[in-house]
Amino acid sequence: MGHNESTRSRDSSSHAGHDHDHGHGDDTTSSRKLAAVSVINVVGFLVELAGGLAFGSVALISDAVHMLFDALAYVMAFAAARVAEGYGDDERWSYGLHRLEPFAAFLNGLLLLPMVGFILWESYQRFLEPVAIGTGPTIAIAVGGLLVNVGSVFILHDDAMSLNERGAFYHLLGDAGGSIAVIVSVLVIEVTGIRVVDPITAGLIAAVVAWSAVRVLRGSGAIFFLETPLDLGEIRAHLEAIDGVDRVDDVHAWQICSQITVATVHVETGVETMAEAEAVVGRAHDELAGHGVDHATVELSPRYADRDVHLNTHCH
Repeated sequence: MGHNESTRSRDSSSHAGHDHDHGHGDDTTSSRKLAAVSVINVVGFLVELAGGLAFGSVALISDAVHMLFDALAYVMAFAAARVAEGYGDDERWSYGLHRLEPFAAFLNGLLLLPMVGFILWESYQRFLEPVAIGTGPTIAIAVGGLLVNVGSVFILHDDAMSLNERGAFYHLLGDAGGSIAVIVSVLVIEVTGIRVVDPITAGLIAAVVAWSAVRVLRGSGAIFFLETPLDLGEIRAHLEAIDGVDRVDDVHAWQICSQITVATVHVETGVETMAEAEAVVGRAHDELAGHGVDHATVELSPRYADRDVHLNTHCH
């Protein structure tokens, strides 16, 4: 295959079977669900916070903060999805504005850490000086928070939940656990009279929230710093097993956001015709798609006599 033929194969490989529309057909439905869950959880947060302050339960306050964290996550995910859907489709933003998703998640995680510190400080103060808790109203509000979580789970649950929806779904299950912990702690205090159960429960909920924040920061940070989300060794082996591929020189994969995985591949081939070259490129795209790659660029070239010069120029 001559130099010009190789160049044409590289150019066409970027577009064969793939376009640059990175929108997702279910984004609008997903956004609406996240918007509904966001509103429900913001209302639940306000009610639990007011109740915790009014009736003296720091555990209820901590559960309210937990609910706020998830509500902010849903609001940011919704806002990022809506902006990404409506803007950034021109040539200046070749992948749209989908990077807003990890950016919003990172901000969400950062904002949560001071809240965790506040909960721990309040828990410590209540541990030193326990206060009386309004048992009935606190339980009623905690049950209301639990119903909010269950209602949100019902809205999101589907046989084909998106990645964002699955993340929200598991967060809501954690919220439900927090509400149950508040209810149990208040009942224990009512039965035993041991008031330090309330700040201890709040501290445990704060630990769970902090763990969630760290996971969000790590996940969004991995996207920002272009951590490879795939097993490149396995992908390289599968590509080299494709008929017509002599060698895979270079493989890179990263994420634009949690829903868009991008990869670039440079392969050497001994095929002689354009038809054979296009077949190799198509098989490479199919293999990459099977590994979860949404957008791939496959560079095809003949075997290089001077491999060291090529690798020094193109590989990192």
